[in-house]
Amino acid sequence: MPASPSTGTPGEQPKHLKPGDDAMPGTPGTGEDLCEDCGGTGIRKDGSECPTCEGTGRVIHGIGGG
Repeated sequence: MPASPSTGTPGEQPKHLKPGDDAMPGTPGTGEDLCEDCGGTGIRKDGSECPTCEGTGRVIHGIGGG
């Protein structure tokens, strides 16, 4: 069964930024984090797909600082 565009294959890096991403995966100074809007489930409270992470439950955020 092919992977859906929103969830992809585990370990596969998406080819576009999701609304909740700060940068493309693999960008130096970034890391994967749980989506703050759905708590990492990929599903909103109303049962629909989370638009922030596009249903993956994960987003890319800047890390560190200074």
